[in-house]
Amino acid sequence: MNGQNFKKKVDQLWKDLTTAVDQINRSENDIVIRAEEILMETDAAIRQLKDLLRQYQFPDWSNEIYFFKNTKPQFVAVYIYYSKVLAVEASKPYADSQALTSYYENERSNLLYFYNEQREFISYYRRKSTYLDKKYFLRFKFDFKLKLSPELYSYDEEFSTSHDHIVSQIMANDLLEQYLTNKIDSKDDKENSIDHIKNLEWTAPKVALIELLYALHQMKCFNGGHSDLAEIFRWAENSLNIGLGNYHKTFSEIRLRKTDRTKFLSLLQYNFNQYLDDLDL
Repeated sequence: MNGQNFKKKVDQLWKDLTTAVDQINRSENDIVIRAEEILMETDAAIRQLKDLLRQYQFPDWSNEIYFFKNTKPQFVAVYIYYSKVLAVEASKPYADSQALTSYYENERSNLLYFYNEQREFISYYRRKSTYLDKKYFLRFKFDFKLKLSPELYSYDEEFSTSHDHIVSQIMANDLLEQYLTNKIDSKDDKENSIDHIKNLEWTAPKVALIELLYALHQMKCFNGGHSDLAEIFRWAENSLNIGLGNYHKTFSEIRLRKTDRTKFLSLLQYNFNQYLDDLDL
C-alpha cells in the first residue's frame, strides 16, 4: 500500500467514526447506552487502523512520528473519553442536585493527578515541541531514562510508541474536563432557576404512586424504555421526597385485588375525562 492510499483510507476511517459518534449522540438514548455504543464503534475503528498499519511501511521517520503523535491518538482519545464518561455516569449516585455537583467536582479534581504526574510531557506537548519526538513517537525507540508508562511492557510494539498513549490521555482528559464542567455549570443554572419553586410532595396514597410508576415503566416512558424499574423508583423517591418501601410487595398486593386491580389508574382516567367533559359544556 502506498502512502496516498494509506492516508486516504485512514482519513475515511476517521470520517466514518466521527459520523457514527455524531449519529449515536443524536439519539434519545441515555448517555450510558450511547457511550457503550460509541465504544464498540471506536474499538472496531482502532482495530481497522491497526490492520491498515500492518500493510504499510512508513517512508521516513517524520511520517511515523506524525502518525503516532497525531493520527492514532485521536482515535484512542475517543475510546478513553467515552470509557471515562461511562464510568462516571454509571457510578453516579442517585442524589439531590447539590450532591451530584459535588460528585462531578470530585471527578474533575481527580484529573489533576494525571496532569501533575505528566506535567513535563504535557508541557512539551502543549508547546508543540519537537526536539524529543524521535524518542517519544518512533517505535522500538524506548528510552528508559525518560519517564515511561508502567503499562508500556504490555503494549503492542508494532502499534505503539512510548508516549502516543499519553497524548491520547491528554486529549481525552481535556474533553472530560469540559464535560464535567458543563455538568457542574448546568446543575448550578438549574438550581438558580428553580430556587423559587416550592418542592412538590406526593399527598395521595403511596400505593397509588407505585401503581402509576409500574404503568409508566410498562409504557416505556423513561429514557426510551431503557431505564430499569429500580432506577425509576429511586428517581421518584428522590424527586418527591418519599419512601416507597418494598414496592415489589405492594405490587404483589395490587395483583391480588379482587375487583379493579388498576384502581388509581381507572380513577385517574375517569376524573380526567370528567374534567374534559366539563370544559365542553
